Amino acid sequence: MKTVRDVMTPNPAYCTPTTRVHEVARLMVESDCGSIPVLTSEEDRTPVGTVTDRDIVCRLVAQGRNPLDCEARDCMTTPCVTVPVDSDLNAARDLMMQHRIRRVVVVDENAECVGIVSLADIVLETGDTNVVREVSEPIEEPARIPKRETEPA
Repeated sequence: MKTVRDVMTPNPAYCTPTTRVHEVARLMVESDCGSIPVLTSEEDRTPVGTVTDRDIVCRLVAQGRNPLDCEARDCMTTPCVTVPVDSDLNAARDLMMQHRIRRVVVVDENAECVGIVSLADIVLETGDTNVVREVSEPIEEPARIPKRETEPA
């Protein structure tokens, strides 16, 4: 069976906790992706979280926060789920199903980010479409955003 290394996207775009959210969004556009790993620093490539396009919308925009005033740390998902680079694809698939996520950060023997593997990568390689159903099942009831009260007429 192939390993994560065989199907991952190597050297993905990344940010740090202090990267401005508009820069994270620009990285998503330039890399044509919806998830950016958040690494400790430029020198220390240890993943500490991820920022997805959904994180920006749900944790900032929907809460009335201006993304132009925020940093990655303000909306990133933590902890960062990772998979070792030499793991088989089943290990990555199992992590995605367990955590209900569509992408996993790939790390080397030093726990540093070397890639990212997506649900699509696994499905294209294995043909296992059941994983899509499993990952898409909601973990819990979605958060409800309180309606803004209107002023009396």
